[in-house]
Amino acid sequence: MELYRLTITEVRDLLERKEVSARDVVNSVYQRIDAVEDKIKAFVTITRDEAMKMADEVQKRITLEKIQGTISILGIPLAIKDNLCTKGIRTTCSSKILYNFVPPYESTATSRLIEQGYVLIGKTNMDEFAMGSSTENSGFFTTKNPWDLERIPGGSSGGSAAASAADECIAAIGSDTGGSIRQPAALCGVVGLKPTYGRVSRFGLVAFASSLDQIGPITKNVRDSAILMNIISSHDPLDSTSASVPLPDFTAVLGRDIKGIRIGIPREYFIEGMDKEVEVSVKKAIKKLESLGAIPVEVSLPHTGYAVATYYVLATSEASSNLARYDGVKYGFRAGGKDLMDMYMNTRAQGFGPEVKRRIMLGTYALSSGYYEAYYKKAQQVRTLIKRDFEEVFKEVDVIVTPTSPTAAFKIGEKTADPLQMYLSDIFTISVNLAGVPGISIPCGFTSNNLPIGLQLIGRHFDEESILKVAYAYEQSTEWHKRRPDL
Repeated sequence: MELYRLTITEVRDLLERKEVSARDVVNSVYQRIDAVEDKIKAFVTITRDEAMKMADEVQKRITLEKIQGTISILGIPLAIKDNLCTKGIRTTCSSKILYNFVPPYESTATSRLIEQGYVLIGKTNMDEFAMGSSTENSGFFTTKNPWDLERIPGGSSGGSAAASAADECIAAIGSDTGGSIRQPAALCGVVGLKPTYGRVSRFGLVAFASSLDQIGPITKNVRDSAILMNIISSHDPLDSTSASVPLPDFTAVLGRDIKGIRIGIPREYFIEGMDKEVEVSVKKAIKKLESLGAIPVEVSLPHTGYAVATYYVLATSEASSNLARYDGVKYGFRAGGKDLMDMYMNTRAQGFGPEVKRRIMLGTYALSSGYYEAYYKKAQQVRTLIKRDFEEVFKEVDVIVTPTSPTAAFKIGEKTADPLQMYLSDIFTISVNLAGVPGISIPCGFTSNNLPIGLQLIGRHFDEESILKVAYAYEQSTEWHKRRPDL
């Protein structure tokens, strides 16, 4: 049995029945990594020695106690995006400026995974400081899409999505600032969930844009996403933006009837320039939901056209502020110089890649005297309008259905010369972050050249249950999630 191909639920059942050990599962995953990682390049750091120690510790717990129903991940090997701090294990954000940074503390999200007995397989590659849609902006190397090694896996959580799709882990954790979980999940044919802003603590997540960033799961099916959401969610006093709201059992809604659920189809999301095969697959998925009892309703999100511009003013402004801490003094890379100012300038010039520099400069400009009112303040006002659009639509419908990405995975290098075209890759996902609502991407088809297509489901604030319920109903009525790339 190839254990690395299994889901969290399947592995947990085998462990519970004592048919395999935690070390068996971890060994299987590393055998898979040894076989395909040279092609995929999903990992910045592989934590083999630490994983074996964790597996042995977990095995003692499995021997002594009953696995705790639907929320247990005892012995499950997970990959973690390399912008979540892991105590004693290098955390680089795929940037030269942090290439030697070893955090002295653990992020809250990974602390909760540790409490539940997960095994850390490795830290995954990403666009530097999560700035990108293709993982081509990594300071180290480009991750490849397992479905076509000449194509990008999406970004910025491209390493986590590629590792999940290539079975180099049982599941993974990513972060989403403007689509960075959902877009790579769509392009790699797996499930990616961005929770409501505030649902999952951001403590220990290296900040890009603090009002937009959110941690979430990337998995092989919807149930596994619900299982991980049960673990990483809840209020955290270490994060001032963490919401103190009731925490449901996200797995409890799976399998429930979706008859009568109203699904909104926003006319602004079916635009000129969208790949025809993507449009056809998404419309077929809507028909499938309709056949399951959902009621389609055409809706409008009128300020969608301003989302990309709004996002890139706000995100770059916050990045400019957050990345000011990387100066060569406190930690990370330090360049030489004839004086302190020279050292600052050399460190940042040599330590940051071109996309990070571009965004820092854009953000600094937007926040500068004379331009703050014209750019940053105006963008915040438009963000409020975008949020109100969602609030109005959710008075009529329960879930919104859209494409995740306007195209399937494009070729490596195809858009690197045109940053604006690259930014438009996230046109369908950005509004979700601006509004702070939850969204999930699930596989809904393949192009004629065998590239995955993603369907996005968007819900009300703190209503991940509705999107999980609809996503699961669709998944169980189709076979798309069962397909795996041939490596």
